[in-house]
Amino acid sequence: MSGKSRLPPLQALAVFEAAARHLNFTAASLELGSSQPAVSQRINALENQLGTPLFERRHRGVVLTETGEQLYQIVRASLQGISRQIEKIQSKIQRDVLRIDTDMGFAGYWLLPRLDPLQRLIPNVDVQISTSPNEFSLRDSSAHLAISFGDGQVPGCRSDKLFPERVVPVCSPQFFLAHGRPESAESLLCLPLLNLPDPRPSRWLNWTEWFRRQRLDPGEGVTSLTFNAYTLVIQAAIKGQGVALGWRPLVDQFLSSGELVTCGPECRTERGYYLIQPIPESDSPLNLKVKEWLLREALSFYPREENTPAAVNFV
Repeated sequence: MSGKSRLPPLQALAVFEAAARHLNFTAASLELGSSQPAVSQRINALENQLGTPLFERRHRGVVLTETGEQLYQIVRASLQGISRQIEKIQSKIQRDVLRIDTDMGFAGYWLLPRLDPLQRLIPNVDVQISTSPNEFSLRDSSAHLAISFGDGQVPGCRSDKLFPERVVPVCSPQFFLAHGRPESAESLLCLPLLNLPDPRPSRWLNWTEWFRRQRLDPGEGVTSLTFNAYTLVIQAAIKGQGVALGWRPLVDQFLSSGELVTCGPECRTERGYYLIQPIPESDSPLNLKVKEWLLREALSFYPREENTPAAVNFV
C-alpha cells in the first residue's frame, strides 16, 4: 500500500455505516451509544478526509449521495464479513450460519415443513429464519438469502423465480356446502371475504383486482374481514368464517387434506415468490447448494416453463 494512501479509521466507517443504514444521525447515535453531534462530527471528518460529501442534508433527515451509496455498499459488506469472522473465531465450535428472510405465510406453510430435509442437506449449518410482512430490502437485512414476494427487482441482488403468483378462492367444505356450492366468481360477491391489509402500492393480488380480472365490479357492498397476517386469513377460512384468496403452493397442503376447497377460478399474475441473494454472497458454496435445493423443490410443484428459467442480477 502506498504511504500516501490512508484508510479512514474503522470507527469512522462504522459510524458512517450506521448513519447510512438508518438515514438518520440521531437513530445511528442511539444504536452506537453516542450522541447526535458526535455522529455528525465523525461524518464531517470522514467527508473532509475523502474530499466529497457522502450525505445530502435535508429538512427531515439525510439521503446518501451517489458516492455515499457506493461507499455504503462496500463498507456494509466489509463490516458484515469482519463481524462473521469474529463470531467464528470466538466460537468454540465453528459452525456456519444461514440466515433466511421471508414472510410469515411462506415460512409457516412452505418452508417450515421442509426444514428437516434442508437441515439434512446442510447438517453443520445453523439455519436462522426471520419473517417480515415488508418487501425485502438489502439495506435493512443481514440475510444470506431471502424468499420474497414481488417482481424480484432488488438492487444489488440476484433473483431467481421460485413460483408465479397463482391465486384461487378457497373456503372450508362446510362453508362451501352451506352457501350453495359457490363455484363462480359472481357467486362470491354476496359472501364474506377474508382480506389482508391492502398496501400502497399494491404488492399482491387483492379481492378488488381479482374480481376485476373476472370482469366484475365488487362495489362497496361486499362483506369482509381483514387480518394482519396471512396465516390468520387461512385459519379463518378453515374455521368457516368466509372465503380467502389462496396463494399456491402455500394452500396446497390444505387443499390436499380437504381442510379447504376451491370455490372460484384461478388467477395468475407476473409477480411471484423470488429467491433473493446479495450478489457478493450469491456464489458461496453454501448459498449455491441451498439455492439448487430450493429450485428443485419449487420445480416439484410446477413445470419449468411456469418459472423463470434464468436468474437476473439487479445492481
